Amino acid sequence: MLIKGMTPQEIRVLQEFRRVTSESLSVATIQTIKHPFGGGEAPALSLVDKGYLATDAARENFSLTPKGKEFLAYDPKPEFEEGGAVAGDESAG
Repeated sequence: MLIKGMTPQEIRVLQEFRRVTSESLSVATIQTIKHPFGGGEAPALSLVDKGYLATDAARENFSLTPKGKEFLAYDPKPEFEEGGAVAGDESAG
């Protein structure tokens, strides 16, 4: 499920901050992020407009804002785990 108003490319950029466990990334690093439907600098710049990232005056470095950190702190879990006790609990019979 996508966050309303965010593209898959934008989410991928934010996830890269979590993957490398960093609060800031250079534009060169951002440009190397791969996504099946595009990527690069454009999604990062749109995240600046949306308040998830901040950039320096030269747009050479991007850093997470409190809003971006809050987004990355959210860790959704599936409602039901596969192979869970509910579907095939043989100890109930």
